[in-house]
Amino acid sequence: MKLKLFILQIICLCAFVSAQAQTFTLSGRVIDENNDPVEFASVSCPKQGKMTMTSLKGDYSLQLQSADSVEIRFSMVGYKTKVRTLRRPRGKQTMQVVLHSSDNALSEVTITGKRIETGQTQELSKEHLKSMPSTTGNTVEEMIQSQAGVSTHSELSSQYNVRGGSFDENSVYINNVEIFRPFLVRSGQQEGISVINPDMVEKIGFSTGGYEARYGDKMSSALNIEYRRPKRFEASATASMLGASAFVGMSNKKFSWSNGLRYKTTKYLLGSMDTKGEYQPTFIDYQTYLTYSPNKRWDIKFLGNISDNHYNFTPEDRETNFGTMENVKAFKVYFDGQEKDVFRTFFGSLGITRKFNENTSLSLIASAFNTREQEKYDIQGQYWLTQTETSENLGVGTYFQHTRNYLKAHVESAKLLFKTKQKKHNIEAAFTYKWEHIEENSVEYEMRDSSKYSIPHTGKDLYMIYSMRAKNTLTANRVEAYAQDTYRFTGSEGKTLYTLNYGLRLAYWSFTKETILSPRLSLGIIPAFNENITMRFATGLYYQAPFFKEIRDTTTTNGITYASLNRKAKSQRSIHFIAGFDYRFKMNDRPFKFTAEAYYKALGNLVPYSVNNVKVVYYGDNMCSGHAAGLDLKLFGEFVPGTDSWVSLSLMNTSMKLNGKSIPLPTDQRYAVNLFFTDYFPGTTRWKMSLKLALADGLPFSAPHRELESNVFRAPAYKRADVGLNYRIIDNSDRHKKRNPIRNLWVGAECLNLFGINNVNSYYWITDVTGQQYAVPNYLTGRQINVKLSVDF
Repeated sequence: MKLKLFILQIICLCAFVSAQAQTFTLSGRVIDENNDPVEFASVSCPKQGKMTMTSLKGDYSLQLQSADSVEIRFSMVGYKTKVRTLRRPRGKQTMQVVLHSSDNALSEVTITGKRIETGQTQELSKEHLKSMPSTTGNTVEEMIQSQAGVSTHSELSSQYNVRGGSFDENSVYINNVEIFRPFLVRSGQQEGISVINPDMVEKIGFSTGGYEARYGDKMSSALNIEYRRPKRFEASATASMLGASAFVGMSNKKFSWSNGLRYKTTKYLLGSMDTKGEYQPTFIDYQTYLTYSPNKRWDIKFLGNISDNHYNFTPEDRETNFGTMENVKAFKVYFDGQEKDVFRTFFGSLGITRKFNENTSLSLIASAFNTREQEKYDIQGQYWLTQTETSENLGVGTYFQHTRNYLKAHVESAKLLFKTKQKKHNIEAAFTYKWEHIEENSVEYEMRDSSKYSIPHTGKDLYMIYSMRAKNTLTANRVEAYAQDTYRFTGSEGKTLYTLNYGLRLAYWSFTKETILSPRLSLGIIPAFNENITMRFATGLYYQAPFFKEIRDTTTTNGITYASLNRKAKSQRSIHFIAGFDYRFKMNDRPFKFTAEAYYKALGNLVPYSVNNVKVVYYGDNMCSGHAAGLDLKLFGEFVPGTDSWVSLSLMNTSMKLNGKSIPLPTDQRYAVNLFFTDYFPGTTRWKMSLKLALADGLPFSAPHRELESNVFRAPAYKRADVGLNYRIIDNSDRHKKRNPIRNLWVGAECLNLFGINNVNSYYWITDVTGQQYAVPNYLTGRQINVKLSVDF
């Protein structure tokens, strides 16, 4: 009996050992190209029906049955799926996998919301730009304008305000080099094409405040663009009634070359405005991006850009009706003269990187920017302002505007950049030296005549209502340096994840002999009790280092205003206090993300300014202090399966103290609502609809050439709806038709300004002989239909 029992035990033990031999444990880590963990990636064995998800650190563990071959699949939205095969695995197996970004993420820009963000810079990805209705073709900026905390009041402009800041308070970087815009642009019609080519973009990072020390000396926001390296031959082309673009890229193991050419004309769009005439705007932009990697240790990158923007306009007449239903005024003008503007810019950067190992590199980046600008116009207008109910003439007269503005500028820089990753630390430091030279020669004046009396009328003297002269040269050097560390660690319980970023930035400008120090700190927390929650806190001292426009001071002598450069100007200052909250959840098995962020900015050494269209005119001296405070809310997700949409709400309050009087900032937008919605027709992905809605509070304003503290008026709210409908004629994105070189072919139609709302961009002021002024609104574009064709090879 005992022998039988012993034999039975031996058999059970052998069976147990055999069963153990047939199973194995696979563990490891999933990371991306930057060695950052990929959270919530799927690790599965389809044949055995087993699957797990990676942790916040990218770790995973999976117990499987052994076989001759076991196929493991690693996948994550936004990354290429990777498959690995194990041969007769036994015991414990370890595997680290690198997931690469998907090539299909380059067709448009929206916030993905799928990767957990613990810093103050949100990663934006491209998914719907080619189908998004657009008036400017500057699609990256149009996407930025729809984010919470960002505002714009002109569909013709790529400029934007962030949390009460001016257009000049936003830094933009492409491949670690700061980008400059033309200086003399005063209206959205003149702007032309943005320097950012969306066909060439790989990554977009945007921060509305509390950003890292690596970003320059601006007070409001930071936009970081990285251009992509094509992995094979690819090409695309788009044509519409508003312009065209083409992209060609090629690559092998060591070399890649991208080329982007864009052409834009707003002639058709500007024809819908009140002022009729001959519009001849032509904007052309060419960019090239080359990379060469002779081995794993060296990288060489070159980026070049040529932009040639011409805005020619011969006005004929204008008729504008404005007022209320009971009080309607009619403004009619006949014009003589013309406007001719040229903005020609050149930009290039060359970077050489030495990689000491996978985690440590040293880069030397040289860049040069050159601009030649001229703004010339002589326009005379004979006007009538009439009260339509009584046909009473409220004002009859003539005005004449003359401008001869010329500007030449070039900025060169050399930057030494060091990066290293050491366990839980990502350390970055850089030193930059810049050479700046700007030459300005400007003459402007405006004459007004009302009922045969020159305005202003003294009875003795003859004065222009406005006259300005400036001849300035600025030659200076600038030194910038920063060091920062991103430290990721867990709490004592090992489950709460912390991301701490801290850094210090230093800058010196030889023109004003000023040195500034900017400490910055942010903390992101993913609590142990809920991995779907992220809490963020940030603070820092941010300076707006003065440049040419901020130090341009004016004095008036005998009715003539002279502009000179103020060597005593100081950097404007903003102290950020930010608290944010992110909540990720699923509804109807679709991902969503809700974000709330409260902020307070303490402003000091402010240089007051006024805004007319997109032109910012500074007082040239530090005269104010103030604040900006608000709350930004955003809901992002798949409102419709397979498509991304969002809605945002921003509330803000600003003020500054000028000459003992508290007034709102010129960009005081008290509320803003933005919505972007995409949908497919039921049962098909060939028909796609995109809708953009914007409702933004009007900005304060006053009569021109008056003191800023007289900003007692507020423009009407900006309201606009754009809708686009696209049909995919050819869908070969998975290349199932190998002989067909076309991957996608789309045809679309857009209705811009769907409801035909007359939005006010600025005002023209009529002065009668008694000195009474009337504000005549300058309306933006009306309803227009645009048709476009897009093809990918």
